[in-house]
Amino acid sequence: MKSVHTFCRICEPLCPMIADVDGDKLVALRPNREHPVYQGFCCNKGLAMDEVHRDPDRLNVPLKRINAKGELPARFEPVSWDEAIDDIARRLNTIRAGDAGGDGIAFYRGNPLSFNSVGVRALAAFAGKLGSRMCFGPTTQDCSNKMAASEAMFGHQMLHPIPDLEHTDYFLNFGSNPKVSKLSLFHTPHPHERIREVVRRGGTVVHVNPRHVESATPATGDHLPIRPDTDVYLLAAMLNEIHRNAGFREDVLAAHAINAEGLAQFVQHYPASRVAEVTGVPASQIETMAREFSQARAASVYMSTGVNMGRQGTIAYWLLMMLSLVTGNLGRRGGNFVTEGFGPPAKLGIDSGADPWFDSGAGRLRHIAGCLPGTLLPDMIGAKAKPVKALIVVSGNPVLSIPGEERLRVALDTLDLLVAIDIYPSATTEHADYVLPGVDMLERRDINLVNNGFQPQPFAQYTAAVVPPAAERREEWRTIAAIEKAMGLPSLLDEAEPDPFDEVDTLIQAAGLSIGALREMPHNTCVMPVPEPADTFVRSLKTNARKIDCCPRTFEPALERTHAIFTELKAEDAGGLKLISRRTIHMHNSWLSNVKAAARPAAIRNPLWMHPDDAAARGLNEGVSVRVHNAFGSLVADLEFDGTLMRGVVAMTHGRGNDRTPGLRIASRSPGVNVNRLLPAGPGSFEDLSNQAFMTGVPVDVERA
Repeated sequence: MKSVHTFCRICEPLCPMIADVDGDKLVALRPNREHPVYQGFCCNKGLAMDEVHRDPDRLNVPLKRINAKGELPARFEPVSWDEAIDDIARRLNTIRAGDAGGDGIAFYRGNPLSFNSVGVRALAAFAGKLGSRMCFGPTTQDCSNKMAASEAMFGHQMLHPIPDLEHTDYFLNFGSNPKVSKLSLFHTPHPHERIREVVRRGGTVVHVNPRHVESATPATGDHLPIRPDTDVYLLAAMLNEIHRNAGFREDVLAAHAINAEGLAQFVQHYPASRVAEVTGVPASQIETMAREFSQARAASVYMSTGVNMGRQGTIAYWLLMMLSLVTGNLGRRGGNFVTEGFGPPAKLGIDSGADPWFDSGAGRLRHIAGCLPGTLLPDMIGAKAKPVKALIVVSGNPVLSIPGEERLRVALDTLDLLVAIDIYPSATTEHADYVLPGVDMLERRDINLVNNGFQPQPFAQYTAAVVPPAAERREEWRTIAAIEKAMGLPSLLDEAEPDPFDEVDTLIQAAGLSIGALREMPHNTCVMPVPEPADTFVRSLKTNARKIDCCPRTFEPALERTHAIFTELKAEDAGGLKLISRRTIHMHNSWLSNVKAAARPAAIRNPLWMHPDDAAARGLNEGVSVRVHNAFGSLVADLEFDGTLMRGVVAMTHGRGNDRTPGLRIASRSPGVNVNRLLPAGPGSFEDLSNQAFMTGVPVDVERA
């Protein structure tokens, strides 16, 4: 028996763990209580990976489809790796030789690939070798608004100032529930406990959310209810109030910013008295919060998916960062700051300096975080000129994670080739021509590159493979390299001793590190210095002027749209319902649907949650089946009451809907329904600035089924 230091790769904190191994067999996973930074913090999801690793439903051999596309359930037969790779390469070369060239081949990288430091680079390099711009991923269903805003304000998509919770006196938290789903683009252990400490030392915490989330308790801060998709107006009103009274910090703006007058002109449209009705937040409360924030010794801000997924996530994130800047809290102890680990996060980013815009089959587009709008994938497949004819999906399940499930299913069945590389069967593999087995996180070595730039206490950690890949499973980079080689493209497999970590080794040299050095350190971990907050301005900014742009010219159409949406919201029926997403501690997006914890009664049904008073107004009793519908789609769900919701707000959980995935025995017996059937898809369904899909605050009607 031996113990291996490793870390989770389900969500962004990448929590350290210890794997107990007997020979080539995993015995158990447990938190690493002696880790120098996390000190035992690890959630139930990471510890459930031992169940994933042993799951008999895992993919073990390459599979080739033997029944017709569109015929469900799909039927597959095992084939050799050589047969699969050769046929895939031949068909890809045929498609590439057509009118669309490399753009005839599209890629979808799923969330797990982001936590695979060599796999994610291998797929991006493959797309580049083919000359394909048709790259899609989960970012445009998650946080691409932040990438677009940071690029415009700070000069790079990967610069995201994090809150200094250890020293803050006032923490304003928008659209996040860290007790349930931790934090995104801010990687800290025990986030709920960190927030508790702010309150314990006499600070103020405000959780702004349409639902009284689990993170808001007497010990962890107050709840401020807000109507869905209106946070941008609350932020504008706070800035208006600060500018009108205390004034913006002119010394800070003179030293570190440009175009502050444009910001002031925009927020003057939104005094607290004007936005109160639309947001549901009383004017007096907005004024008090603005005053308290601006007068706090040190105040910090944070925003996550509850706002990101609205129609104006980029504008909201911009205003959030402006709130920090104009009050002197950006680049300040206790405020928000840019942190570094392996090196400046922008150096590990994706910006190239080239003109990012191009004409596509669905209009003029650009990549954000390497991704086009996910909701346009069916439109690219169905384009009249130069359509996408092949799709390679790695560690992803777009059928359940992208809005518009049925239109995507139909489009996938028209492809000449769909290849899925994954550890499990899925709703997406049901439409595949080939399904190739990948490895889980315990079967590969890795480094926590995704943490770079988001840790309040920076550290680097390496993990060896805990156990070797079982059966015929292969690491994703190796499968991609084999396809490249068979296509006649340059490939890592051309080398006598290929090592995909050579590139990673080069990246971390900026911090004086190497994979070899990390292997020799206790816990395979190097703890790095905490940067000075003021370095946010000195080393991080990438704009031409090396100053923060307070009102980027690229925002002008979006700001006009903000005014138009405000008028639209004022005219809405006061009795209408808006749909938001409700996270669960048992799943991560569509992950973990085949583990036993995801089959609990409420998860099985994936009910529609509604305030009891809204149900009474519609003559609906708890437990009845209801039809939820709008202009985009419909579904039937069980009704559950939730008094933590604002009136006029309903909620469902994202990632369910495995009723047509027979290869997942637990998930298919407890499928739930796919809420994405109710979300807008196609042109007009995403924010133009960021490619971010509109996934929260969506109007719905509810009636007895």
